[in-house]
Amino acid sequence: MKINIFLQENLEALGKYSESTARWLARQNPDPDALYDRIFKNKRGLLDWKMDNGLGVMEILPPQALYKGWRPTEKVHGGATVIVGAGLGYGLNHVLAGTPNSHKVFIVEPRADILLACLGQTNYGPFMEIGKLRFLPPDPKALELAFRELDVSFMFSKINLRADMSLKQLGPEYERLNVVCRHKLESLSVELATLRHKQEIMVGNELHNFEQAMLDGSLLKMKNMARGVTAVILGAGPSLSQTLAELKKDRGYAVYATALQTLPALERQDFKPDVVLAIDFRIDLKRSIEALKDPNWAADIPFIYSTKMDPRVLELYPGPKIPLWTLGGVATFILSNQELVLDAGGNVGVTLERFFSWAGASRFILAGQDFAWPGLTTHAAGHHGAEIERREIPAAWRPIKNCDGETIYSNVGYLSAKRDLEKDIEESGLPFYNLYGGGAPIQGSQNISVEEARKQGLLTSAPGAVDVFSDALKRAMTPRTRPLFMRRAPEWSTSLRHAEKRLEKLFRKYAGNQGEIRKMFANVQVFLKQDPLYLPYLYNEIMDVAGLLQTRPKYNPKDLMRFKAIKKRVLGKVREMDGCLGR
Repeated sequence: MKINIFLQENLEALGKYSESTARWLARQNPDPDALYDRIFKNKRGLLDWKMDNGLGVMEILPPQALYKGWRPTEKVHGGATVIVGAGLGYGLNHVLAGTPNSHKVFIVEPRADILLACLGQTNYGPFMEIGKLRFLPPDPKALELAFRELDVSFMFSKINLRADMSLKQLGPEYERLNVVCRHKLESLSVELATLRHKQEIMVGNELHNFEQAMLDGSLLKMKNMARGVTAVILGAGPSLSQTLAELKKDRGYAVYATALQTLPALERQDFKPDVVLAIDFRIDLKRSIEALKDPNWAADIPFIYSTKMDPRVLELYPGPKIPLWTLGGVATFILSNQELVLDAGGNVGVTLERFFSWAGASRFILAGQDFAWPGLTTHAAGHHGAEIERREIPAAWRPIKNCDGETIYSNVGYLSAKRDLEKDIEESGLPFYNLYGGGAPIQGSQNISVEEARKQGLLTSAPGAVDVFSDALKRAMTPRTRPLFMRRAPEWSTSLRHAEKRLEKLFRKYAGNQGEIRKMFANVQVFLKQDPLYLPYLYNEIMDVAGLLQTRPKYNPKDLMRFKAIKKRVLGKVREMDGCLGR
């Protein structure tokens, strides 16, 4: 029985192709010689890992049965498999041998000794060299970054998550890591679904808001203007109504911020916030303004609006406005040094928290941030979501437990937003308090009642801090200098026409020109990604070309027609951008 015969060359490949994992393994510093006491041949004659009780992890269920269903059977080309638990490589090898090179395999192992054992038994260098195999460190941030590379797999193929059941005998770390991976993949799927289906609408709105945004001012002037401020973030959860009733007795000296969708609920109780914010791009958002019984009630409330908002909604708001540029839009690259460009996330409560964190707020109090609901009541009275009548629990709702052990309901979007908030809380080091009303527990925040917050002086800010913030917000509503951009359409039209003619020639004999066709699509992808100003609006077209590159084992004439459709959409968008930005 040979052990560690491939260890040295795999460690060298790991250092070259999975550097972060190599660094993690070096920090753990496992002893290779200790593997000789752990790896043995079990009664089935297979190499196995000896547990502390003397049994092998494969004693009960052999690899043939355990990994039988691990190979994907649909949307394999361009897809991916994420494996939690390396073991001795049985499951990994089964997937590698049964999938094409276009199918990526990511594997994450929480135990350094097990990873070392896996690396000793099989030569994985060739798979790492071609980019098919990646070993990932068991670090949530590293996993999130790595999973973002699977965007094409999400959109055009399928991602499979496999957890090695046999290794769960070794400890709870495998199940914890499996949960982390599942949550990261869920969050990314929500984000990419938004990008795929809504990106061009959002950036299109941003283009048509560009001129107005230049006139409405710049939030960059708000940097550090919230120092000493207690920021109260008002959500629209079912607990909001009761919490507001308590806050109205004495709102203290804090900055109250909320979402545009929550404004009608606040109007019902005549609780006026200091600032309102919206990131929703849909025309449906106008219902939140139309639901106000008296629009003049909001005439003096500053409105921070995402530049991705529908211009028709923006026109309806009765009060002063100031634009918020967010990642994924035209400002991502070309205004990053001239504007606040915020990672807004997908939830307006998280966006508010991130804005106030950036502005320097000293303390946060969450109110109505339930991220869940009891029974069929999903929102506070006055919110448009509260008007939806339901007679039974929808299948998409997820049952969870609140702090009292009661069953409440949530969904993937809210749970993803809650995880984003919890991550921000952990990283900020700032105090967060939750005026808890029976919703989902928010890790890192301290549950507290309104009365307790008042007695502890939490609803106060440093002397003058709220006034400094309010004055700075008014000053930020000053028109800024508008940048001008050169037109791209003539140059792009010429270049893409040449690419089309070249592809038409190659597709006449497509069976023998597969490599040249793939190379041409790769050149087109590079061309489309060359200009950071135009890249966000061309996201779908760039991804469509990536799909042609990564998910096609062979090309046929239909792929030429797909390219022509992509080219037509690209040129239409470039002309539109020239019209909005090139004046």
